[in-house]
Amino acid sequence: MQRSLPAVLVLPVVLLVGGLFLLPVLRILAISFTEPVAGIGNYVALFTEPLYLKIMATTARVCIWTTVIALTLGYVVAYVMANVPEHVRSWMTICLLVPFWLSVLVRAFAWVLLLSKEGVVNATLMALGLVDRPLALLRNETGVLIGMVHYMIPYAVLPMLTNMLGMDRSLMAASRALGAGPVQTFLRVYLPLSLPGVLAAAVLVFIFCLGFFITPALLGGGKTVMVAQYIEFGISETMNWGISTAFASALLVTVVLSLILMSRCVRVPSLFGAP
Repeated sequence: MQRSLPAVLVLPVVLLVGGLFLLPVLRILAISFTEPVAGIGNYVALFTEPLYLKIMATTARVCIWTTVIALTLGYVVAYVMANVPEHVRSWMTICLLVPFWLSVLVRAFAWVLLLSKEGVVNATLMALGLVDRPLALLRNETGVLIGMVHYMIPYAVLPMLTNMLGMDRSLMAASRALGAGPVQTFLRVYLPLSLPGVLAAAVLVFIFCLGFFITPALLGGGKTVMVAQYIEFGISETMNWGISTAFASALLVTVVLSLILMSRCVRVPSLFGAP
């Protein structure tokens, strides 16, 4: 009886998740194979129609660039946070988490104001004499990348910071004691030890980027269309449920495969503070 008690306690949660998540997902999969006609025509169209290929290429390109930039900037921030006194790290953590307290819609509109031709960014660049005319920072991939990187940096920093805080500092001290300089110690000891956190952050950032909707819609101005935008357009405007659900299913498969890859390379619980 005692052995079966955990299973009994978990059963209501399993049923709730199955009813609220798994059944709708299975319904989406079914629609992707049955609308407008039964078969795999929707999935064939995803990889043959130029429009759909362009949308997937744009999504992949934006997600990859966002991941690379967010990891580069996030690694620097995480490294600094991991090597400052604890009270300073606490304040830096608060500053890092401030964006989470603001709606993504508010942040996107803020970037619209900042990046417009009359915005603060262009005005500052022109005042410094760096440009002689306003730059086109909106309604293109540049604006989308800026907005997405700003949103994703905390997601990149936190896994890497957790990984760095869990390192054995005596290894860096031993490296210095054996004659290695700061650069050698970083490249041959610190960086390899931090790679699991970098990989985990890369997967998390990439997964989140795949589902971005509001930021590309506002900062891209309809000229940078990603998969999530097309899914919404196909369901609410053109009523093309078949292609829309096929896109959604492809996104789901991509996310699941990314999580499996991360779980094979990194101990996921350790990234969240588990010993």
